[in-house]
Amino acid sequence: MKTPASHGQLSRASASLALVVIALAGGSTAGCGVLYAAKANVAAGDLEQAKTLKADELAPYEYYSGKAYLEKAMEEAATAEYGDAVDFAGRAGDFADKAIELSRAAHEGSGR
Repeated sequence: MKTPASHGQLSRASASLALVVIALAGGSTAGCGVLYAAKANVAAGDLEQAKTLKADELAPYEYYSGKAYLEKAMEEAATAEYGDAVDFAGRAGDFADKAIELSRAAHEGSGR
């Protein structure tokens, strides 16, 4: 007849499982921080390009929306809310891309 596992064995197994879960959660948080940094860097570069194309004048809604989303992404990252930071940085990049597209179209339309 087998005896049930002792309380000590279950506690060690539970502790080991908890450590694995914590390690995985910490790893995914670090991964989100890296993903945030990459997305925010791309969005910032795109906003700089948009500014060079005078998007602040030619596509102000898209340009300033992109800037606002990037600022919000930075706020979220500062409090380690990396999931939200990634989302906001992605939106910033989307608005920056649209601002670039509209500014280029305006330049082409004006013969520049």
